[in-house]
Amino acid sequence: MSQITTHILDTARGCPASGVELSLYQQVDDGWKRLSGGVTNSDGRVPGLLEDGVVLAPGTYRMHFATAEYFSNQSLEVFYPWADVVFNLGAGGEHYHIPLLLSPYGYSTYRGS
Repeated sequence: MSQITTHILDTARGCPASGVELSLYQQVDDGWKRLSGGVTNSDGRVPGLLEDGVVLAPGTYRMHFATAEYFSNQSLEVFYPWADVVFNLGAGGEHYHIPLLLSPYGYSTYRGS
């Protein structure tokens, strides 16, 4: 299993958000380095975001969810064209699940399991 996983749920429609492009970045110096990315499947997930066995260094990371196209495809106003979730990884290589609860005029996240 990937050390970092994600899941996007469209809380307005009550279903997974498929077709959302996302990217995972690591903070380096005063910028960001892209590590991986993908597009959510019909279950709102990106399988294999990181290869099995990859353990990231402790530090600050960012998950960038490109939501504009997802809302546009539903003929909805694009209020949040993207959502960035910035989080810290500790040492030890434990699993981190970064879910996004999404609606046209709001979003939230938490550390999942």
